[in-house]
Amino acid sequence: MSFYINNTNPNRPGPITSNPVNGICEKVLIETTKVFDACLSQSTETGIILPVTSFNPANPAQPLTFISAQNQIGSEVTVTDIVIDRLEQTPNYANVSMTITIPLTVTYRDANGVIGTGTSNITIQKSTVLFVPQPSLTPINIIANASFSSTIGSYSAENTFTVTGCLQIVIKVTAVVDLLIPSYGYPVIPPCQACQNCTVCPGVNDLPLYPTATSGNINITRTI
Repeated sequence: MSFYINNTNPNRPGPITSNPVNGICEKVLIETTKVFDACLSQSTETGIILPVTSFNPANPAQPLTFISAQNQIGSEVTVTDIVIDRLEQTPNYANVSMTITIPLTVTYRDANGVIGTGTSNITIQKSTVLFVPQPSLTPINIIANASFSSTIGSYSAENTFTVTGCLQIVIKVTAVVDLLIPSYGYPVIPPCQACQNCTVCPGVNDLPLYPTATSGNINITRTI
């Protein structure tokens, strides 16, 4: 069994089919990342120069034939040189400019027909108008998610390709905040689907799955 397999318990995640207010039992304070504003940019970029390093296998036979360039798996986009220039007439909005660097994996075929890969990156300057909250003790962050994909390119210099590709960037204004939200309480986690020839471990700890506590208002007289 799981949350979604043969499980009809109402305390589980999934679509709400009744009055959504039914079952709300508490207000929960959670620490989370709040997104204040975001935008999506999509473009076709031409004439992108990709110097390639970290060849695998090493020392490919020149010249190289370009196959593709894609985001590096597991590598994060970096955002630097952020400038927030607030608009005079609407100070809660600002022109946000930044430098976005996207790590790439480049696939090629060398002069001997051996397919290999190397690493490179694409650096983009972006500027856009976004809602940016006023300064507070909680810092505001400008982050970006980006994707670059290319199958069009040519070998333009030693270990260098010139490519055309599709670029997608999502820019967000975020902050880590405490939010008070309504809650249905803890979910009921069902047992895993039974397997054959499985035995129950002896001495199972009977601690509750989640911490429980009751609280009420308390009046404290404080003398200063």
